[in-house]
Amino acid sequence: MKTNELQEIASVARSRIILNSHKTGTPHLGSCLSCVDILVALYFSKLNIDPKNYSSPTRDRFILSKGHGAAALFQILAMKGFYPDKLLSDYGEDGSIFAEHPPTPDYLPGIEAATGSLGHGLPIGLGMALSSKISNISFNVYVLLGDGECNEGSIWEAATMAVAQKVENLTIFVDANKWQATDRSADLVGSTSLKDKWQAFGWNSYEIDGNNIQEILDALEMKPTIGVPTAIMLNTIKGKGVSFMEDNNNWHYRIPNQEEVEMAFYELGVKL
Repeated sequence: MKTNELQEIASVARSRIILNSHKTGTPHLGSCLSCVDILVALYFSKLNIDPKNYSSPTRDRFILSKGHGAAALFQILAMKGFYPDKLLSDYGEDGSIFAEHPPTPDYLPGIEAATGSLGHGLPIGLGMALSSKISNISFNVYVLLGDGECNEGSIWEAATMAVAQKVENLTIFVDANKWQATDRSADLVGSTSLKDKWQAFGWNSYEIDGNNIQEILDALEMKPTIGVPTAIMLNTIKGKGVSFMEDNNNWHYRIPNQEEVEMAFYELGVKL
C-alpha cells in the first residue's frame, strides 16, 4: 500500500478515535493519537496476520503494552476487518468488551494480551519470541511501549534477557511522545536518550520520526541482525493530527465537545 493511502487511513482512524471519545466519554485521547501512524504501518503494510485466520500459529504477534492507547488499536483492528465496526457501538459502556485497556485474547479477535498494567507487554512479547524458537515455528513479535512505561523495572529485566536469548524476531517500538500522566517524561526520570539506553542493553537501537509513515515503513524494512533484538524509538507528538491537541497533556484526560470534534475533523480532512 502506498504511503499516501496509509496517511489517509491514519486520518480516518484519528477521526474515529476522537468521535468515539466524544460519544463515550473515554479519556487517553492524546496517547491514542500519537501512536496511530505506527499501528497503521504495521497492520496495513507489515504484519503477517490474516483477520480471517487470526489464530494461525505462524501469524506475527503485536502487543500494545501501552494499554492506554487501546482505543486506537480497537479502531485499527476494525478497519483491518478483524470485526465489524458496529461492535464498537457500545464502547465504554458497562459490560462492553471494549474498555479503556485491551481485554484478554478470548474476548476480541486480534488481541494478543490484556495490557495496561504498564511494564508487562515486553516480557509477554519476549516469551512469545522465545516460543517461536523453541517450537521451531517462524513468526515475528512486535511490542509498542510508551516512553513513560520505560520507567518500569520489568522492561529492563526483559531487555536484558532478550539479548541473552538472542531473539532477533523481537522488535519493540517506543512511542516517545515526551509525556507521562502528569508531567514531562524528562522532568520525571531525566533526559537520558532512550535510544542510547536500549543500545547500552545490547539492542540494535534506532530513532525515527514516529509520525512519519514513510520513515516508519523504511525502518520496518531493515533486516534484523542475527541474534540481536531491535528497538525503534518513535519521536511522536501527543495528540498528533489536531493542532489544539498536539503536545497538550490535558488531552490525556479531557473529552472533546461537539465543537472540538468538528474542528478536529476539519483539520484531519475528514467529513463528520
